[in-house]
Amino acid sequence: MSLPIIIDCDPGIDDAFSLAMAIASDDLEVLGITTTYGNVGLSHTTTNALRVVDWFGADIPVYSGVDRALLGTPVDASEYHGATGLEAPELGPPSSVPQSEDAVSFLIRTLRVSTRKITIVASGPLTNLAVMLRLAPDVAAKIERIVFMGGSTDYGNDSPAAEFNMLCDPHAAQIILDSDIPTTMFGLNVTHQVIATPERVQMLRSIGNDTGRVFADMSVYFEKVYRERYGFNGSALHDSCTLAWLILPELFETRVMRVDVETNSGLSYGRTVHDIWNIAGKVPRTEVAVHADAEGFFTLLKSLLAKLR
Repeated sequence: MSLPIIIDCDPGIDDAFSLAMAIASDDLEVLGITTTYGNVGLSHTTTNALRVVDWFGADIPVYSGVDRALLGTPVDASEYHGATGLEAPELGPPSSVPQSEDAVSFLIRTLRVSTRKITIVASGPLTNLAVMLRLAPDVAAKIERIVFMGGSTDYGNDSPAAEFNMLCDPHAAQIILDSDIPTTMFGLNVTHQVIATPERVQMLRSIGNDTGRVFADMSVYFEKVYRERYGFNGSALHDSCTLAWLILPELFETRVMRVDVETNSGLSYGRTVHDIWNIAGKVPRTEVAVHADAEGFFTLLKSLLAKLR
């Protein structure tokens, strides 16, 4: 039986890879896509989710969510993803529109009526999920796990200390981490191991279908800042690690620990703090990815994209 999931995202180039992987996988049943602000503003991220779904002809509803953090000032990642968040003209404009129901209402309604526990895959700021838990704490019992891309066991990317998704809304992230819901974290420490080098991009082109070509082009667009700022030999496919772990968990080594987020202003605002030795005595309930099999990841990615148009 396929795993029921809801994808909460802010597309975004690497989010587009995640959506493609989920659509292609026979192991996953995507119940809906909820969008949030993040890489760019909410109107763009919602449009981009629709563009990907419509281009693949997938019958997956898209719900527009929260457009700002619980507290704090807005940030975005348009310098990485472009002004619209998804500079992929071949995808074209969407042919559908988002559902009239908002994302948080959809999450609450779907979880309450489900007879199965649902896994939530989050690849943007965690604001939608935090609002959901504040409005309807009972739905936590219906969530199998929250698998999220965010944080880092080492350094940041949008500040010296903080990863972008955590910096967008550290208070929302702390609400998730304080809940009793099991979580799995994919931080920069592991997603920076999954680099779309020129050889791996060529491997995607060699698939020979439209998907391989268009998504290879997206990788090339994405890589410019990575080369200039970090000296990487290609772009990091951060968000796709969450889907890869659900489909083929042996691609990643994980370690269970307590994770918290710095919510006080200052140099470390938004930084994830990892209590590896359980010094604070809090219950460790986050499975943190610490190592990735990058070659295995791209082999999986190629096999999934080959199933699409």
